[in-house]
Amino acid sequence: MQEYQELWNQILDNLHEHLEDEIYNELFNTLSSVQKVSDNYLYVVAPSLYVQSRINRLYLPKINSLAQSLYKKELIAFKFVLQEDLDKDIKILQQKSQESQDEKRYRSGLNSTLTFQNFVIGQSNRFAFQMAVKVADQPGAVVNPLYIFGDVGLGKTHLMQAIGNYIFDNNIASRVLYVKASEFLETYVSKVRNKEMDVFNEKFKNVDILLVDDIQQLSGNKGNTQTEFFKVFDHLVERNKQIVITSDKPANELNMMDRLKSRFQQGLVVDIGVPDLEHRVAILKRKFETIAPPEMNDVGIDVLEFIATYFTTNIRELEGALNRVVHFCLINNSPITIAKAEEALETLIRTKKKTDQLSENNYDKIQSVVAEYYHISVHDLIGTSRKSIYTLPRHIAMYLIKETYDLPYKTIGSFFGDRDHSTVLNAVDKIANQRKHDKELNLAIEHILRKLDK
Repeated sequence: MQEYQELWNQILDNLHEHLEDEIYNELFNTLSSVQKVSDNYLYVVAPSLYVQSRINRLYLPKINSLAQSLYKKELIAFKFVLQEDLDKDIKILQQKSQESQDEKRYRSGLNSTLTFQNFVIGQSNRFAFQMAVKVADQPGAVVNPLYIFGDVGLGKTHLMQAIGNYIFDNNIASRVLYVKASEFLETYVSKVRNKEMDVFNEKFKNVDILLVDDIQQLSGNKGNTQTEFFKVFDHLVERNKQIVITSDKPANELNMMDRLKSRFQQGLVVDIGVPDLEHRVAILKRKFETIAPPEMNDVGIDVLEFIATYFTTNIRELEGALNRVVHFCLINNSPITIAKAEEALETLIRTKKKTDQLSENNYDKIQSVVAEYYHISVHDLIGTSRKSIYTLPRHIAMYLIKETYDLPYKTIGSFFGDRDHSTVLNAVDKIANQRKHDKELNLAIEHILRKLDK
């Protein structure tokens, strides 16, 4: 312990030399000596949350840099904590040291395969990637929160998980937690019902890095949950704990409390866009390297460009298409050619063309005609009201889009305020069943179809 205290004294002398007396006396004169050493962390107690927060935010990187330059025996870092948190931190570190790496990562909710190394960078995601690396390298010190938004399937979760995995692999003492916003909601409801809010707070407030995926899942009429998330958010940010959030829309477009949206925008908002052709081909190349067996010949650039031309807006769909081609060719014991790719993807491409046709024909025409027939606005048709004057037209519009274009239920749901698969499925089935015996409904639908044909 003595050599660590001598190191701390050297660092204090250096800070005293370079800081104004007023700042040094306010912050560093009030600190304790090194209280404990655990897992290469030197613990120093701060007298107040204000002092702890200021040091962590403004001086911690410099302090750790000095420590590394002055102490050559091993890699060490400082942690500034409040007295009441000191024993808690040590206890958690002792528990973590008894677990295997895999157990720790599993408990954090991290997927070890999602890293910065296998994230394919292009023009559409370069800035988001660069900021993610900065945040991972200096959590709590660069921007807080980091808010990443973009459409479904563009790599938001991969980038968020890469941040968590980088921190986990390079700073084992940090407590990382990755959750879907839906899990946050379910946990909150469960713990309130069972009167176990202490367990809830332990899970979400006692972390160093909180990664919340798909925050839009807290949108809508979930006031208590949003309030609780606000409390968790403020608790962590005040202590310079890093928060990363993903969403399918910008923060200011979320259907959430204004104070939450304001908090999300106080850090840095970055977007991930749709990859261009060159980027999509690069993604397919990387994916092929990971899924192709050794006996399979390399895939030609012409085949990759063919796949990338049809699957343009969703990386998961893009990679899924390649996966289908690879396994189709393996089963048929044939090389990967454009002809074989066309054969393997025939059904998927036909569905894509229907989706494109729907876009060209403006699916909103169905919504407009249905809304006009029932004398309501399109806004109300796709809105959240459950009044029957809105739900029946809404269900009819969903039914007609499904019948006309045979799109996936999830895709149709995206036209109606991002409703989920089961909601659209139930609506379509309900109208289909009602049509078997409801003459008035059939007359209404036939009238709407005639207007659509004009």
